[in-house]
Amino acid sequence: MTQGLYASKTSAEPTVALALGGGGARGLAHIHVIETLNELGIRPVAIAGSSIGAIMGAGMAAGLSGAEIREHTLATVGQRKEIASRLWSLRPASFAKAVTGGFRVGQFNIERILPAFLPDAIPKNFADLHIPLKVMTTDYYGQTERVCEHGDLHQALAASAALPAVFMPVRIDGRVMIDGGIYNPVPFDHLTGLADIVIAVDVVGGPDGDGETMPSRIDSLFGASQLMMQSIIAMKMKANPPDILLRPEVNRFKVMDFLRAQEVLTATAAVKDQLKTALGEAIESRIKA
Repeated sequence: MTQGLYASKTSAEPTVALALGGGGARGLAHIHVIETLNELGIRPVAIAGSSIGAIMGAGMAAGLSGAEIREHTLATVGQRKEIASRLWSLRPASFAKAVTGGFRVGQFNIERILPAFLPDAIPKNFADLHIPLKVMTTDYYGQTERVCEHGDLHQALAASAALPAVFMPVRIDGRVMIDGGIYNPVPFDHLTGLADIVIAVDVVGGPDGDGETMPSRIDSLFGASQLMMQSIIAMKMKANPPDILLRPEVNRFKVMDFLRAQEVLTATAAVKDQLKTALGEAIESRIKA
């Protein structure tokens, strides 16, 4: 991919900050939001992200356009053969470390796996980003969130996406870190005061079904996590809501449905028009004020 270029905003226009939430494959809907901001010539002054939102946010902060992120996504995690090829490229020593004790749930080493799928344009250090980025992680034993803004970017992204029961935790400064979405699913609260307009994108979703079918063990595990995350978001919305909250239609997709990447993008395309409408109203309101 080539590095994307963003149009500069004039000082008279309201500034924008972007919070991208966690949700696994459902987070591919974030691509629409990035593409829309590109189309409107809006470059966020700050980005905060949890889990897949942190990864997407890192792409934008590194200067990639939404179209470039889309292309990379569909060519990598959207292709079964490409996934297998990139995992195989980790051999011999790296592959053994990537899968500790065999292909078992909870044994995947995301610190080894994630870099094999990241675009080359995403640097290894926060200092090389073009837009300030806040990456959310959860301190497992500290029972709190940790915001990563400096140092090893790849390590922070791995920790933020270390979904329990799928990936091993990641150590940062000796602390055990897991998925940032566990503690802060949509980190818009960390952007308060940094821009005139804060946009938040919630892709957590919720359990989807006919209301009667008993969920499988794995579905009930992920579904329970979704319910807890939505409870956190609801409380945060009451305390200090963002200027714009977007909720793409993602319920039909599961956390690990990356092979359905094109389906996710097709099903969530309506969020582009929703963002344009909401932004138009927010900017007009700010200008009049």
